[in-house]
Amino acid sequence: MNQRDVFEYALLRVVPRVERGECFNAGVLVYCRAHSFVAARTHLDESKLFALDPGADVQGVRAALRAVEGVCAGGEAAGQAAGDDAGRRFRWLIAPRSTVVQPGPVHTGLTADPAAETERLLQLLVR
Repeated sequence: MNQRDVFEYALLRVVPRVERGECFNAGVLVYCRAHSFVAARTHLDESKLFALDPGADVQGVRAALRAVEGVCAGGEAAGQAAGDDAGRRFRWLIAPRSTVVQPGPVHTGLTADPAAETERLLQLLVR
């Protein structure tokens, strides 16, 4: 039997017009301390974006989602967070913010494979 470890996750929400508060899921952040794992997977549904804001900046939203993926990946793509461990990068990304891409609440679960869990959550909750 595979050992299952605790993981945490948060959805990434796109809020095209912050003043209205309308949003849709566009990604998932997953952190598993036991595996020193943090990752983000994203999928932008442009039809949902334009339904909430016909004048939305698609390239800007995509850039913000890619930036989250970059922080998770670490290295040069993480910018100032490059030297931080996986847990610190996750905590920084789930901090509340008033921007077009916002994290949702953090949830927990058990997994034997955090990378597979990331893909499963993307398929279940975003696509």
